[in-house]
Amino acid sequence: MTPRLRIAIVDDYAVVVAGVAALLAAENIDVVETAVSTPIVTDVDIVLFDTFAQVTGEGVDLRDFVRASGATVVVYSWNLQPQLIRQALDEGARGYLSKVLTGPEVVRALERVLAGEVVVMSGDHETSAGASGDWPGRAVGLSPREAEVIALITQGLSNDDIARRVFLGVNTIKTYIRTAYRKMGVTSRTQAVLWGIENGFKPDTLRTIDPALLVRPAASEPRRP
Repeated sequence: MTPRLRIAIVDDYAVVVAGVAALLAAENIDVVETAVSTPIVTDVDIVLFDTFAQVTGEGVDLRDFVRASGATVVVYSWNLQPQLIRQALDEGARGYLSKVLTGPEVVRALERVLAGEVVVMSGDHETSAGASGDWPGRAVGLSPREAEVIALITQGLSNDDIARRVFLGVNTIKTYIRTAYRKMGVTSRTQAVLWGIENGFKPDTLRTIDPALLVRPAASEPRRP
């Protein structure tokens, strides 16, 4: 019997982690651990690193996992800027996957990574609030990119900081801010920060571990169905 793939899902936001876990729940994998702003502690094959509103140098970032984890790291993101993909691979990631991919497509890509390939599947470049997965602000109609910008504003970044972080022009960032503000019903940055804090945009600290999967089965033992 082919061993089931063991993965950990990491992001700074519990709602994002839960959305990714739900997407993969029906697939032939074991989600051993989900971690929010904390390093991985279990024995997994792959760390699926979600980049939603990650701030390099704050808390736990991609380089921490590449250095500290024995698992292979794969980035899973809405943000498909070529510069970000190159940066992730340069920092040690073995794959970069778009969030427009279906659950089965993600699993097949992870299996290819585990077999030794470097896999980049960028898919389409922009998604809408009707896309799969989850993110803060989805309930009021924020798109993934709008939500990411508001999350970074809530974390204290300026427009210039955000533009550099996500490799977009400042005018593009301002456009996302204007459309997000209309959906949020705010008119100033201070109001946006307060709204963000009240609506799930402040990074979390949380870990969940499936006790039934804590110990990796021996190679000769069948995995649970």
